[in-house]
Amino acid sequence: IIQMLRSAKKRDILQLLRRAPEEMRPFLVEAAVATQSVASLAALSDFLDFSKEPKSLLEKFLYTAAFSPRPSGELLHLVLDKLDGKQLAPETWETGIVTVGSLVGKLCQQKLCGLQVVERGVETILRGLRGAKEEPEVVTYLLALGNAMLPETIPTLLHHAEDGPTAVTAAATSALQRFPVPHISSRVKQVMRRIFHQKRKSYDKTCRLAAAEILLDNHPSPMDVINILLATSEMETETATFLLLKVQNSL
Repeated sequence: IIQMLRSAKKRDILQLLRRAPEEMRPFLVEAAVATQSVASLAALSDFLDFSKEPKSLLEKFLYTAAFSPRPSGELLHLVLDKLDGKQLAPETWETGIVTVGSLVGKLCQQKLCGLQVVERGVETILRGLRGAKEEPEVVTYLLALGNAMLPETIPTLLHHAEDGPTAVTAAATSALQRFPVPHISSRVKQVMRRIFHQKRKSYDKTCRLAAAEILLDNHPSPMDVINILLATSEMETETATFLLLKVQNSL
């Protein structure tokens, strides 16, 4: 199907999508996204109406885009256009924003960070995060930043990790865990120490464990290892055992 779609014209792909039985449409949408030809993406743009299509079909499109191994700038452009200024179901919007983060991250891995559409995607996430009022909204944008893995967003993630409510802290620390060793700076480690040792406020167990993992997985200092070991004496058995095994593996 993908080979056929690569040589097909937009009008033929659009006709195929519109005339296909309902149960076949998710498969054809997936194939059209995988093809990523100019014609297939243009046909998808005309075919998909985010305000009308069944949620399952839209999710199929967004998941396929998010997991595309080598996405194009045109695919990101299509996703952004479909999200821009639309009144969408909350689930579709959340999946769409996280998909934007995934596409931005993969395009940057292909050394395409300088594309205008990538900059637009990053700005969409950051602007949304700045304007988010509800906790679930903030978490969604942080998940998108985690997918994007852009070093310049680390200060934003650190802010939310240290000062946010539990769900926000968990999302931000989880995003920071995805960054490779060169990006886990002394500043990142300082914040993780404050979270793990609860210097400024109390943190959920999951957040503290994530902070400890970041410290232990990125060239831990002897003092970090000692302090984490000392802290296990005041923790629940399960949590303490997890950290002891983590330290043992690091050693």
